[in-house]
Amino acid sequence: MYFLLKPLLFKFDPEKVHYFVTANLKRFNRFPGGAALSRAIWDVKNPKLEREVFGLKFKNPVGLAAGFDKNGELMGEMANLGFGFVEVGTVTPLPQPGNPKPRMFRLPDDGALINRMGFNNLGVDVVAERLAAFRKKATKREQGVIIGGNIGKNKVTPNEDAVSDYIKCFDRLFDVVDYFVVNVSSPNTPGLRALQEKEPLMELLNTLQKRNSKNGISRPVLLKIAPDLTNEQLDDIVEIVQQTGIAGIIATNTTISREGLTSKDELKNETGGLSGVPLTKRSTEVISYLHKKSNGTFPIIGVGGIHSADDAIEKLNAGAALVQLYTGFIYEGPGLIGRINKRIISGL
Repeated sequence: MYFLLKPLLFKFDPEKVHYFVTANLKRFNRFPGGAALSRAIWDVKNPKLEREVFGLKFKNPVGLAAGFDKNGELMGEMANLGFGFVEVGTVTPLPQPGNPKPRMFRLPDDGALINRMGFNNLGVDVVAERLAAFRKKATKREQGVIIGGNIGKNKVTPNEDAVSDYIKCFDRLFDVVDYFVVNVSSPNTPGLRALQEKEPLMELLNTLQKRNSKNGISRPVLLKIAPDLTNEQLDDIVEIVQQTGIAGIIATNTTISREGLTSKDELKNETGGLSGVPLTKRSTEVISYLHKKSNGTFPIIGVGGIHSADDAIEKLNAGAALVQLYTGFIYEGPGLIGRINKRIISGL
């Protein structure tokens, strides 16, 4: 069904299509029997899919990456499509509109997207309230989906004050998410990637870890990294994970590289982060490097260029404990989730 709709959808602005599709998905799930029908068509259930990673039990290892559900609106709908976990955000303390439009571009010849969204979101208070409401009303099936909170800083906050922004998001979301992701790797907030340097990153993660306890409960904290890091920088990442005691890594965010693209210059020269097929190889290389360098001592969530079951299996074989989709979900549709899970059931 999706491949009948895709050519029509791809004729329109990507951001407008996103809001059109998600609004209608919500309507479909509210329609009597809609949620059950969605699960019957898309959701694959099997004990072989269950994973326990950083102390959380996932119904399957295929998740929705951050950026698709920025404001915590689609957890139930995504669970009904078969995702085992949903990462909301990136969320900032204050609402912000993001960068000027247009800010998302399809590169169909390359199976890719370029985005420079700029952390557009409604702010942490709105997202926290939505997640709390979802927790209260969720069906038993929806309650099984793990929710991650991807947190960042506001554009107007200087880097020297960035820690306070992450603290505000961390504290506000603590009761309503299952794990946290510290995003310092988006290329679309000026200066943000400077926080990936060892000294500021250690300060940020150690600060969050010191606050990571409430009524005897702590949340897994993960770090999302860029695919553009050198091996020496990846060595630092391994050391940082071990020294701060965070739960793991998400590899990788979008890339600023345009190497190997075949799309027209006016498309590939758009500023922003590139995702999709061109990122497949590099993100897997980063996963493999981190897994080997760390001797598998911390879990890795693999994301970047997963457009087929084979792509997902490659990342799992490279050392990823879980995988996430975004651009592949847009290009291949919800059937991709089930194809990956069925492949896992059949054996890697």
